[in-house]
Amino acid sequence: MQTISEEIGNLFGGQVRVRACGICIQNEQVLLVRHEMYGVDEPFWSPPGGGIQFGENAEAAVKREFEEETGLQVDVGQLLFVNEHIQAPLHAIELFFEVTVFEGKLLRGSDPEMSEEGQIIREVKLMSWPEIKSLRPNQVHSIFSSVESLQDLFKIKGYISPR
Repeated sequence: MQTISEEIGNLFGGQVRVRACGICIQNEQVLLVRHEMYGVDEPFWSPPGGGIQFGENAEAAVKREFEEETGLQVDVGQLLFVNEHIQAPLHAIELFFEVTVFEGKLLRGSDPEMSEEGQIIREVKLMSWPEIKSLRPNQVHSIFSSVESLQDLFKIKGYISPR
């Protein structure tokens, strides 16, 4: 069982959080962010995304999260699917959008809601399907266990329930 950091638990635990995330594929690779939310020994790779702020629409949240986490400015396409994640103390409804175009230089960003000492973003990079499949299931977002290729991410429809 993975254990999240105390700061993440205090910030996001015990509540339902709505997150906006983006799937960005370039040259048969998907853009992912490596977090250390479960500690240094348990990296977790996930598409860029984060909580929607009060008064912010989901498309604006995807744009903001990409800029914060990766340094890129993006165009947001269609809603692809909804994923629900429940792993106590976290519970998130995740809206996944297609990200069609980006500009800027890829860099490791930060989470403004986290303290400087509590930053969990360690790396951002484009990853191939073989790289993703070489990771243990608990080291990569669960959406990757539902598909057989990166292109299949665009075929998921509707709602993915927690396992």
